[in-house]
Amino acid sequence: MSTQKVLKTASTVLPSISPSLSNQEIAQQIAQTLINSGLKPLQTTPSLLSYLNSDITHLVLSDPHVSSQSCSSFFNFLRRNESFASQKLDLRAHVTLMRRLYGARKFAQMKNMLNCIVTDDNLRCPVPIIISLIEDGYSEPTFAEKLCDMLMRVYADNKMFEAAIEVFDYMAKNGFEIEERSCFVLLLALKRSDRAEECLGFFRRMIESDVLITVYSMTSVIDGLCRRGEIERGRGLMVEMVDRGIKPSVITYNSFVNAYVERKDFVGLNEILSLMEKDQVTYNAATYTILIESYGSSGNIEEAEKVFEEMHKKGIEADVHVYTSIISWNCRLGNMKRAFELFDELTERGFSPNVHTYGTLINGVCKAGQMEAAEMLVNEMQSKGHDLNRVIFNTLMDGYCKTGMVDEALRLQGFMEKKGFESDEFTYNVIASGMCKFNRHEDAKRLLFIMVEKGVTPNTVNLTTLIDIHCKEGNFGEAKRVFTEMEKKGQKPTTVTYNVLVDGYIKKGKMKEAYRLKDEMEDKGIMPDTYTYTSLVHGESVYGNVDDAIKMFEEMSSKGLVRTIATFTAMISGLSKVGRSDEAFKLYDEMMKSGLTPDDRVYSSLVSSLHQVRPSL
Repeated sequence: MSTQKVLKTASTVLPSISPSLSNQEIAQQIAQTLINSGLKPLQTTPSLLSYLNSDITHLVLSDPHVSSQSCSSFFNFLRRNESFASQKLDLRAHVTLMRRLYGARKFAQMKNMLNCIVTDDNLRCPVPIIISLIEDGYSEPTFAEKLCDMLMRVYADNKMFEAAIEVFDYMAKNGFEIEERSCFVLLLALKRSDRAEECLGFFRRMIESDVLITVYSMTSVIDGLCRRGEIERGRGLMVEMVDRGIKPSVITYNSFVNAYVERKDFVGLNEILSLMEKDQVTYNAATYTILIESYGSSGNIEEAEKVFEEMHKKGIEADVHVYTSIISWNCRLGNMKRAFELFDELTERGFSPNVHTYGTLINGVCKAGQMEAAEMLVNEMQSKGHDLNRVIFNTLMDGYCKTGMVDEALRLQGFMEKKGFESDEFTYNVIASGMCKFNRHEDAKRLLFIMVEKGVTPNTVNLTTLIDIHCKEGNFGEAKRVFTEMEKKGQKPTTVTYNVLVDGYIKKGKMKEAYRLKDEMEDKGIMPDTYTYTSLVHGESVYGNVDDAIKMFEEMSSKGLVRTIATFTAMISGLSKVGRSDEAFKLYDEMMKSGLTPDDRVYSSLVSSLHQVRPSL
């Protein structure tokens, strides 16, 4: 149809609107057009709406003879047309259409319109104004109640918490029925925004307003408190709600279990587990997973396995996450045989290992130096449709470097970057450290310089590696320069950073500088560790200052530091060199009582001490 024919047809459907007509008459003509011919005449001849204003828009949308669908189409047409939208679709027009949508029970569209109101700078206004429009001249008694309920949810979704609570207070004051699930939406939004205090305050408002309280609302508040470490307040609230007849669920208890585990408060953990048993609340898969993680992280793999077996006995199906957790802790402790047994059991039960499951096993075999096994797992993982991620790439490169296959790590780095993964600080440090381990210091420095050129900001670990290279090359001036620049750029040195410098100075016989660094560490609140003291004991022993070595050796105990095989070996070696065999053998006995197994160096030192003549005093 030609444009002229369209305009001709439109003119017969909608007569030209005269400016002498009243708003009511213009609205009636537009409404009649919508009823008879729909939106098309208005779309093809927009000049027919030249005299449209907000009052006319309100009248058209209010006309009961125009269907709610036609009203929506008319509204959306005006909204898409910028010349109409800013002036004709005011807040009243939105509320008017929502009344029509409410009558048609189109609640999703109502909520979308409310979201537009609270997020549009031109429509947003104080809560009382919105509510006054909601109540204005509408006979349906439940409309205001329903729209206020929706409005509270929309404010909560947009994190406009004060406005949401204001709507709640209005509803409570006017005797509206308040749905608990809408309050639950607000509680969750407050908790997710880490506003536990406001979450608890709103929960109190719910109780005072006689809103139906369920275990879900109670649990969301308790979980928020537990996440902030306020476990006692959470438990107090639980006791209070039990008195009101709200019984905690396993999800409620899991919040406490998780909080006690994170705090490493095993007394509190046992208390809450006993309370679960007393209340006959059965553990679910999440409870067992938290407990397995707890025992695994403390190195108590036997207890973790016991919990895992108990889970099976009670008929609770372990999912892939539970299996991955127990596999992970076995891998970290080097129990690779058990880890693979669990992996096989996982697949036999019909579960599909995910990327994290494969990543855990790959990490375990890489740490064990079994790179062929790692490559087999990678191939299997890819055949199951799982792509390698940056973490797995870095894990493989670390494994190659630790087994001396640095060039293979470099090849993999190139492959990773072709796959679209940029090398990060960890990638560069893994390879640079591997190069250092095999005395490829120049290659390591070049790699770290390339990292900076590519725009990757060095972190503390990268800079510590560079300092270590300079120390091993005897270039202490450059090592100190990097150390100073590191602090200027806001990268805080760690105990490892200081240890690298301390060890470097000791190996060059600069004991005074090593002690100065130890004092500097302590002044900055960075505590020397076992490695720091072992380096000092070793240095003093090598240079014949055995009494100073003993002083450092004994200071370790007062600092609560554990002496390792290396610490005992250094001290026994020092004593043996100066013929103090009685003291050396006494330390040997102490070492054995500590459960440490001496190596050949210790035996050689002890044997040589028997042939040394102790200098006379």
